[in-house]
Amino acid sequence: MSTRVVAEASGYSVQQVRDLEQRGVLPPAARRDNGYRSFSEAHVRALRAYRHLAFAVGPVEARRVMRELRALPLAEGAALIASAHAGLNRERERALAARRGLESVRAEEESDVEPVDADRMTITQLSHAVGVRPSALRFWEAEGLVAPERIVTRAGTARSYGLVAIREARIVAALREGGYRVPEVREAITAMRELGDVSRSLAALDARLEAVARRTIALLRAGALLVEIVEPG
Repeated sequence: MSTRVVAEASGYSVQQVRDLEQRGVLPPAARRDNGYRSFSEAHVRALRAYRHLAFAVGPVEARRVMRELRALPLAEGAALIASAHAGLNRERERALAARRGLESVRAEEESDVEPVDADRMTITQLSHAVGVRPSALRFWEAEGLVAPERIVTRAGTARSYGLVAIREARIVAALREGGYRVPEVREAITAMRELGDVSRSLAALDARLEAVARRTIALLRAGALLVEIVEPG
């Protein structure tokens, strides 16, 4: 079949089909006597596999997988596909862990009593409590994610974290563990400060979990087509 027919059958443009063949996503097309490309149904199925795979793992990784699958033996090809599923599962687990952390913070927020000086933490104590380095807490402060107070000591000044700052540090830690970038964490922290709760952060995590689920379904759809590449015939 011609490039135009393949494009129509796969949902790509003619130029995209040519580009994907050149990038190795498709096996080289046969050439007719007149020099024009001649594609087969296998090329159409490969394009459909690539579409689902690109949605699941991103176009760069999808191109790499499509290229490598044709050169790998069966066991390694199957492992390559399995690694994509494992990567999505890790994203899911991180998001779930972050959500559990935020739920626990919200539960604490609902039962909080008036803060007292004994509730305060030093930077060393808080770093142990949330499982990060003190340098991370200083970075979060510089980025406006956590706002400790400064107290006067004999050596000068030191950071002092009250209940609000401790809660913010725990939320930042949970979101970072869930794979969120600093700008996304800042948006969630800002919303929490404005709204007085963590509902927006939880909604963002729920949206991420749904996105991971949709990508997993796309990977399953791709898998049925990728089998033909891993095990031809």
